[in-house]
Amino acid sequence: MEKELAGLAPERDMFLTIGVFDGVHLGHRFLLSRLKELARKKGLASGVVTFRHHPEEVLSPQNQLPFLTDLDQRIELLKNEGIDTVVVLSFTTQLAQLSARQFLGLLKKHLRMRGLVIGPDFALGRNREGDTETLRRLGKEMGFSVTVVPPVIIDGEVVSSTMIRKALARGDMKRVQNLVGRPFSLHGHVVHGAGRGIRLGFPTANLDIDRQQALPTDGVYASQAQINGKSYPSVTNIGQRPTFGRNQRLVEVYLLDYNKKLYGRELTVDIIERLRGERKFGTPQALKEQIARDVEQGRAILKTRGEN
Repeated sequence: MEKELAGLAPERDMFLTIGVFDGVHLGHRFLLSRLKELARKKGLASGVVTFRHHPEEVLSPQNQLPFLTDLDQRIELLKNEGIDTVVVLSFTTQLAQLSARQFLGLLKKHLRMRGLVIGPDFALGRNREGDTETLRRLGKEMGFSVTVVPPVIIDGEVVSSTMIRKALARGDMKRVQNLVGRPFSLHGHVVHGAGRGIRLGFPTANLDIDRQQALPTDGVYASQAQINGKSYPSVTNIGQRPTFGRNQRLVEVYLLDYNKKLYGRELTVDIIERLRGERKFGTPQALKEQIARDVEQGRAILKTRGEN
C-alpha cells in the first residue's frame, strides 16, 4: 500500500472517503456530494480511495462477488461526480493486516487527509476494528475529522450494491435504474461470433464481457448502444441460445439503425427493459419471426422513453 501511495503528491490537504463504490449508485453519490460539500467549505480537495478488486476476493475468496462496474467504469463515474482525486489501491493480505491506526497514518502521511467521510456501517483495519467510535477517537488523536453520512433509503430499503445485484437477477431494469440513478450498462470489445445472427437477418455484435461482470438474468432486452458518442436503439440478448444448443453465456447486441462493421470496436450498451425470457424455438424460422417482434417492441419502448 505504501509503495502505491508514495508516488502521490497532493497539492492540498484533503477530505477523503474509502470504499469499493461498486456501481457508484445513489447511496454512493449522496455520500460523495457530502464529501465535496465539506471539502469545499474548508477550501480542501476531495478524494476517493478505492480498490482494484473487492476486498472479499482476499478476505473470503470462496465468495466471489460479480461486479457492477469494472475499475475503469468506476474511476470514470467517480470523476464524473466531481471528485478531485481518485486513488486506486490493491487490497492485499498485507493491507488487510494493517491496524486502523496504521492505515489512517498512511493516508495522513501520503494524502494529507484532514477529514474522513463514511457511511454508518463503515469499518476499516484488521478485523474491522476501525468502527465509527474508534475512528472518531483516532481522528481526535491524529488530527482529522470524521463525518458519518446517513444511507439513502428507497421503498423502505437502504440502497446498496447487493440490492442492485438482486434486481439484476430478476431482470428488473427499472428497479436497477431507480437504485443506480442511470441505466445499467455493459461494455466490451466486439468479437466474432458464430454468424447465426447474419443468417437470420439480424446481425449481432458479440461483446467480450469480463466473466466477473454482473449481468441481468437471461432474456431479451430493449437497449441503447453507444458508439463514438452517438446512441443507437438496439435489442440485446443475454443467454445461451438454447435453440442452437446451450453453450457459454453470451451478450449479443443487434443495433437497429446501424449497418457498419463493429469487430474490434469497444461498445457500451445501456440495458433498458426486459422484453421476454430466453426460450428454445422449434426452428430457426420461428426464432427469426420472434426476433422481428422483439425488434418492433424494443423500438416502441425506446421511442416512448425518448419522448418522456
